[in-house]
Parts: sequence; C-alpha cells; structure tokens
Amino acid sequence: MADKPSVLFVCVHNAGRSQMAAAWLTHLAGDRVEVRSAGSNPGDAVNPAAVEAMAEVGIDISAETPKVLTVDAVKESDVCITMGCGDTCPVFPGKRYLDWKLEDPAGQGVAAVRPIRDEIKTLVEGLIAEIAPEKPGTTA
Repeated sequence: MADKPSVLFVCVHNAGRSQMAAAWLTHLAGDRVEVRSAGSNPGDAVNPAAVEAMAEVGIDISAETPKVLTVDAVKESDVCITMGCGDTCPVFPGKRYLDWKLEDPAGQGVAAVRPIRDEIKTLVEGLIAEIAPEKPGTTA
C-alpha cells in the first residue's frame, strides 16, 4: 500500500451505501486516505434518504452523483469494498477485497437509513484503524 492508501466503495446504484461510506471515510480520515465510490449500475441521483441521514450527522453528500464502476477505478485502489453488488467488481491480483453485508437503503425512508448509516460509520472506523491510523502528534 502506498503512503496514502486508496479505497473504492462499490454498490449497485452508487446512490446510498457506497456514497455514505465514501463520505464517512473522507470525513473521518481526512486526507490520509484517497476515497472513490462507484456502482455497477449507477442510479440517476443519490438517495434522498441517505442525503438526509448524513446531513443529520453534519456531512453533506447532496452534491454527489452516482458514478459507473470502471476497471481503472479498481486498478487504482488498494482496497475495494463491495456492498451487495455481487460479482460485478473486477478482481486483480494484489488488491484487497472486502464485502460489507449491509441492508440496501433504496426505497426506504430516513428512519430505516439511520441504522445503515451508523453501521457504515462503525465499519469505516475499523477500516481507518487498520489502513490509516493517526500518527502520534497528528490529528485528522
């Protein structure tokens, strides 16, 4: 892994789980990690309930747009984290792959999205501790 690890979050529509995960990682790790997100079949817009749930914790993802998963995005990432997209993520030797089993927030209201948001935060915190821990004397 490079000095600055890169993480790619992938879900089907790149409209909920992967957007929230990318936002959490950016928010919590700052510039210690390069963050990407993409979808195997991107939606038209980020899920409004995901936008609202993240806004409740002070993170604005309203300007984000779903992006298509590309081979280059996977090649350029050290860690690829899938969230319910099955086998659509290309596999390359030397990359680390994780599959986070998370409920799909599509079509759900903000009350149903909050626990998904919170579970993603916990998973992201564990990932940061592993791949980009704070160095003594620094802050995120």
